[in-house]
Amino acid sequence: MKCVICKQGETRPGKTTVTLERDGLTIVIKNVPAQVCVNCGEEYVDDKTASRLLKTAEEAARSGVQVDIREYIAA
Repeated sequence: MKCVICKQGETRPGKTTVTLERDGLTIVIKNVPAQVCVNCGEEYVDDKTASRLLKTAEEAARSGVQVDIREYIAA
């Protein structure tokens, strides 16, 4: 896929770290599968992965944590 940010590079499979923040909660999820632009490094996660990340963040928020660092584990 062509990068929508730099409009120059193509994306390749890779990994990224995603940080989500809301209402005093910060969750960091490492080694998330993503498409990464070879030119500028912009990272894209697919819809399924994004849904899992948001579900993970909601679970963390319900448990009352303020800061959480996790490793992404594929379903």
